[in-house]
Amino acid sequence: MSDATTDTTLRAQGLHYQLGARTILEEVSFDVRPGDCIALLGANGAGKSTLLKILLGLLQPQAGQVRLNGRDLHEHSRQQVARQLAYVPQSHTPSFPFSVEQIVAQGRLPISGLGRAPSREDWQVVNQALADMQVEHLAGRVYTELSGGERQRVLIARALAQQTRLILLDEPITGLDYGHQLRLLKHLQHLAAQGYGILATTHRPEHALESANRALVLHQGRLLADGTPHEVVTAELIARLYQVEVRQIECSPYRFFVPSE
Repeated sequence: MSDATTDTTLRAQGLHYQLGARTILEEVSFDVRPGDCIALLGANGAGKSTLLKILLGLLQPQAGQVRLNGRDLHEHSRQQVARQLAYVPQSHTPSFPFSVEQIVAQGRLPISGLGRAPSREDWQVVNQALADMQVEHLAGRVYTELSGGERQRVLIARALAQQTRLILLDEPITGLDYGHQLRLLKHLQHLAAQGYGILATTHRPEHALESANRALVLHQGRLLADGTPHEVVTAELIARLYQVEVRQIECSPYRFFVPSE
């Protein structure tokens, strides 16, 4: 992938981040490209949340850089970043009782700017995002009155309304019931097939196998693996990351893990 500014690419290069005497990230390098549906795996404390904050420009690494479309991330204004890169947090509690429709419409702010009423086109995009995440029936509800799973789907709809080509998600299946988990994983696959670049953190190795076309593994601040999920996600990896012994069961094209006896 070239460094031309026309590339829709997010690139981490040699990232190093230290907090006091503790090294959080060390020499982390990878790309997120159009068509990627990446699962970022790692135990608690592996550095996943810190890495997302650096990719978003919220933290400055002590070494290395993040490049967005061929330019250093910090050469872009915050509005320029928001036009190219969307973020879905684990949770979000606004200070004002916005409706679901208003929350999703916030995804249009990087395009329309502050102080301007949404256009007809903006509302068309918002309505499509609500439909894509199957929350159109919640449009008039107060966001803070929703369940955790419903809020998560609304936040993903807001990212879709932003119409960026790169989307970062922090534990996107948190709070979702089983059916909505499967539908969301399928939707992320669909977005990648349409040319979006998706990076989602997860604690569930099975979800990497079910939905991702790449798996990144952070272990003790280092990038342990970057490859296809079936190459990367094995019983040996699970034992190393989570200190639990599992048995790997192959049922082509699927792979399952069960506790070792």
